[in-house]
Amino acid sequence: MIRLFMFEEVFLVILGFIWISFATIEDLKKREIANWISFSLIIFALGFRFFYSLFLGENFNFFYQGLIGFGIFFVLGNLLYYSKVFAGGDAKLMMGLGPILPLSNVFLNNLNIFIWFFLLFLILGASYGILVSLFLGIKNRQNFKKEFIKRIKENKNIIFLSLFFTIVFLIISFFNIFLIYFAAIVFLFPYLYLAAKSIDESCMIKLIKPSELTEGDWLYKNLKIGKVLIKATWEGLNQKEINLLKKAGKKVLIKKGIPFTPVFWFSFLTLIFILNRNLMHAFF
Repeated sequence: MIRLFMFEEVFLVILGFIWISFATIEDLKKREIANWISFSLIIFALGFRFFYSLFLGENFNFFYQGLIGFGIFFVLGNLLYYSKVFAGGDAKLMMGLGPILPLSNVFLNNLNIFIWFFLLFLILGASYGILVSLFLGIKNRQNFKKEFIKRIKENKNIIFLSLFFTIVFLIISFFNIFLIYFAAIVFLFPYLYLAAKSIDESCMIKLIKPSELTEGDWLYKNLKIGKVLIKATWEGLNQKEINLLKKAGKKVLIKKGIPFTPVFWFSFLTLIFILNRNLMHAFF
């Protein structure tokens, strides 16, 4: 059974909560997460684990569990970054949680904690994404409506194909009622996908001054300044490219992402609530 009452566990939880709060405020205000937040969280968490193990612990297992957690979340953060699910700041913050979340000296207990955190992150992340997209679509309904209709006209073949398979699943559902759910999913999926792309195109593209650019901002499309081609990449703009754009004094189309740090914040708090109430023990 896992309970959060030991000093070292409480310290790590408070440290994680404060740093995630910093990251969330930074992301909501500036649409970026400063590297110092994630890197200092890793250093402080591992530093605390090391000195606690050295002076107060019976062995170095508390420190080793932090290293294992960091290793697992380092791989996870990179996977999400290179699969283009996360931006760089989100990936680094995920790595920063690695030394925080191993709250037990037993690896299997920590593995359960990791699984629970990731499941909560997926569920809350999906819910958050849908709600924010819905809000943006309503707020910019005229632009969204125009873009959505345009995309439906451009993707008639996909919609007709979806409709065909929907009818097939509906016919087969007379023999197996469960397939009616597949029919609903197949019918709705292209519309949901096109709606998401329409929101992305109509609500997330902004024309901004070069002075407002920050490292990591995503160019909407490739841009040529003199003989230099600045490519729209997942890594975003670097400082050299920003300086070049500032020198040209030309406004730039930037693709803004949805700030995702609130999902980290809610997932972390929900996880701590579950752990402290011993709900995890009951579920497992």
